[in-house]
Amino acid sequence: MQNFRSASSILRRFMQNSRFVSKSRSFCGVSTNALIDEPESTVVVEGKAYSRTAILNRPHVLNAINCSTVARLMKLYKNWEDDPDIGFVVLKGGDRAFSAGGDVVTLYNLLKQGNFQGCKEFCWTIYSFVYVVGTYLKPHVALLNGITMGGGAGISIPGTFRVATEKTMFATPETLIGYHPDAGASFYLSRLPGYLGEYLALTGDKMSGAEMVSCGLATHYSHSAKLPLIEEQLGKLITDDPSVIERSLENCGDIAHPDPASVLHRIGILDRCFSHDTVEEIIDALESEAAKKQDAWCVATLRKLQETSPLSLKVSLRSIRQGRHQTLDQCLRREYRMSLQALSGQISNDFCEGVRSRLVDRDLAPKWDPPSLEKVTDDMVDQYFSRLTASESELELPTQQREAFT
Repeated sequence: MQNFRSASSILRRFMQNSRFVSKSRSFCGVSTNALIDEPESTVVVEGKAYSRTAILNRPHVLNAINCSTVARLMKLYKNWEDDPDIGFVVLKGGDRAFSAGGDVVTLYNLLKQGNFQGCKEFCWTIYSFVYVVGTYLKPHVALLNGITMGGGAGISIPGTFRVATEKTMFATPETLIGYHPDAGASFYLSRLPGYLGEYLALTGDKMSGAEMVSCGLATHYSHSAKLPLIEEQLGKLITDDPSVIERSLENCGDIAHPDPASVLHRIGILDRCFSHDTVEEIIDALESEAAKKQDAWCVATLRKLQETSPLSLKVSLRSIRQGRHQTLDQCLRREYRMSLQALSGQISNDFCEGVRSRLVDRDLAPKWDPPSLEKVTDDMVDQYFSRLTASESELELPTQQREAFT
């Protein structure tokens, strides 16, 4: 584990110091209706001496993010950034989740109503906000207590500090619903040690808070019982200095001990399998390891991959590989193109089928199209990465005013 810890330490320092910066498995992060909350109610604000705390407030859907949530956050963050009397910002979730991700059932319902424009607006808005978090000019502290999935990770991980607890559960489970990890996931997953990002993106596997801080997804780890103290101490700070905020967080820190069964203890075999260029080669490598060593982890990983959309697997692998060489804004622009293709249904209806199967009808029996990897053509994957139409606008991000970190 020496090399792994070293790589993790490098990533952690990089992410900390930059200011610009569900026997079936469960899938969380969605609403069971398409109601649009009043914007003011979706995010509650607490004012402190020299900081502001934004509290995600949709507990009935595990703080799943919709357009109202993101619009409210965007307005607040811009105002706070321009306010000289606010030194830093804290983001947390109300109740038992940080955020279970984008409200994909609402997207599903919009598509069933023929409102594709509404889906486009959602993607545009949330990806724009991810960029704001990743380039925020003031220190940003995210308290990731509870479920932190998909878009919930997207609006927190690009920020300066991320505090995980024993209650934190992270995942990017989009391949299970015929989609792809988005909201900046191809940026931060591709920067994890070795090929851990590919594993998480393809399998949708969960990580604990201890695992998050060990691999660099989180910057700090504290027991949840200490969160009130952490917030109290942060609330007393009169500073915009990241090092002062970091010391305050470290004062309440605990040592993270990933479970012995953690994937982090399997990095060697993970890298051997997930370093291959194609999904087929990855599966072949897992099958070979499972046959040679009767390896239970390989068998379990193969089972996870069998539950996902074949098209999503190929698309997600390419996305992570491209993300390794792209800045945050480049990843977000590409993910926007990918998301419009997935939601439009021009290539495949896997997104609607996946959401229907896991979250609407809950029969857990999706009928993927194409149904197997061998039927996913290169042309399909290529199209996934292109604009929906020649006249389709690219995601516009203020890169001249807010330079993205690399």
